[in-house]
Amino acid sequence: MKTSRDRALARLEGEQFDLLVIGAGVIGAATARDAALRGLKVAVVDVNDTGAGTSSRSSKLVHGGLRYLEQGDLGLVFESVSERRILSQVAPHLVRPKGFLFPIYPQSPVTVARLRLGLVVYEGLALFRSPRRHVTWKPAQVRKEIPALRSEGLRGAPLYWDCMTDDARLTLETLLDAVAHGAAVLTYAPVVGIEHDAGGRVCGARVRDALEAEAGRELVVRARAIINATGPWSDRVRGLTVPDSRQLRCTKGVHIVIPADRLPTPQVIVGTHPSDQRVFFVIPWGEAVYIGTTDTDYEGDPRDVAATREDIDYLFEATSFYFPSAELRYEDVSSTWAGLRPLIRADGLSPSQVSREHTITVDTDGLISIAGGKLTTCRRMGAEVVQRAVDWLELAGHTPEGLRPVDTSRLPLPGAVGWPEEDEEGESVARLVHEAAGGQLPEATCRYLTDRYGTRAIDLARLVRQDSALSTPLVPGRPEILAQVDWAVQQELACTVTDVLERRTQLFFRDRNQGLDAIEAVSARMAGLLGWDEAGRARSAEQYRQEVALSRAWREGPAGEPARG
Repeated sequence: MKTSRDRALARLEGEQFDLLVIGAGVIGAATARDAALRGLKVAVVDVNDTGAGTSSRSSKLVHGGLRYLEQGDLGLVFESVSERRILSQVAPHLVRPKGFLFPIYPQSPVTVARLRLGLVVYEGLALFRSPRRHVTWKPAQVRKEIPALRSEGLRGAPLYWDCMTDDARLTLETLLDAVAHGAAVLTYAPVVGIEHDAGGRVCGARVRDALEAEAGRELVVRARAIINATGPWSDRVRGLTVPDSRQLRCTKGVHIVIPADRLPTPQVIVGTHPSDQRVFFVIPWGEAVYIGTTDTDYEGDPRDVAATREDIDYLFEATSFYFPSAELRYEDVSSTWAGLRPLIRADGLSPSQVSREHTITVDTDGLISIAGGKLTTCRRMGAEVVQRAVDWLELAGHTPEGLRPVDTSRLPLPGAVGWPEEDEEGESVARLVHEAAGGQLPEATCRYLTDRYGTRAIDLARLVRQDSALSTPLVPGRPEILAQVDWAVQQELACTVTDVLERRTQLFFRDRNQGLDAIEAVSARMAGLLGWDEAGRARSAEQYRQEVALSRAWREGPAGEPARG
């Protein structure tokens, strides 16, 4: 039986495309969606899984960026808060409002009065359509609501509202909508060369199939325009046609996950690090809390980015100031993740001072590269770079037939189709999920599936009604179930155990043992679905173990260096 990947391979080998998007992160996904909705014939390739890089390793926030306001970047803040509102409307199941509490102490870089003034401006830039208006908690209220938070010297704590998201799933659903509108997507397919026509213009790319048994077969994808949306890999791809391309300054952001009972807080805590005054967050995340982020220059291979002991100590130092009684220990850290911000190179600035604005570059051969930006502005970035590609196609005499205008700000992502406007928390959808499963799933699991899949959870639950074995938890005591493995392979482009455990279910981040106890069940199920032999099953399982080992490497290495196995 042919898989979705087999069908994509056949299309990429046999068809002529208007646009090839290199990179299936959130910007590439937004680009592909916008282009496909306009009627362009689109192909997407990526060296890894969709969202495997920066797009699944962010702070998982959809926000305006309060600190950018202090830096005077009003344009970026306005754009971000506008896009925050749009994303919360087109993906209400994935982009949820959350309170952000900013406690102020004598050593804080701002006073309560100054922060409150800044929040008025912040909400004004959002045209006063923030999820909620800010309020200020007095010290007594802070002590009552969050007794573990430092009370000594507390002057007050403004509470404002931004949004949280599942970054990997926001990326995936955006790409799935592109597929639903005709895009062909091939993951685990690195680009090894750019093709040019007789006039020196880009006309396609050589792509290697990294999942082929020989892992070396190449194919040429023919396309009249190419967009390089590869984030931290942007310079490398651009370097295939522009030697010594040095546009990026990548900075590393690390997050750590600990049990929620170690830092109990109902709100996101916004703090400033006592050593360098950099903003960091303590973010409640169900049964866990994650803390981040760092911001340090990174020059290595993006595939090797990982937390170091120095990163953990930096986050511990900040957290210990705000939660002095917590006394965090290394053994409290259940998982870590590290991602790279593909920022535009700027000399003389610290990593935190480098602008998060994006830039679009068109080289003389027509290769279009988009770099910089942030998760929150992905939709707008995609629209801008597609328009640049359309302009290029028109100049080159390749105006596509049937091109149509589109406004992606009004079109829901797949999991939001049919989402009830009056049900912000999705309780009615969760009840439909329970009914679709024939009552075979606990309410907590139905709630979990609704939060991750939106209305698509109803179709997923029907798999359980057809086969009750699919209700089996992947890890005892947790809500993730075997049906998600089938759904990931059949509906969500998953090709490896890592795809399922890291980005389709998040067990890599959320489970105390990072999903290691689920490897055998997941790999066995995928082997049956994808036709793996025993060697293929073992190989995919071992690749996941190596991912977990990399996230834990800081435990063995000296400060500043992860131990490598």
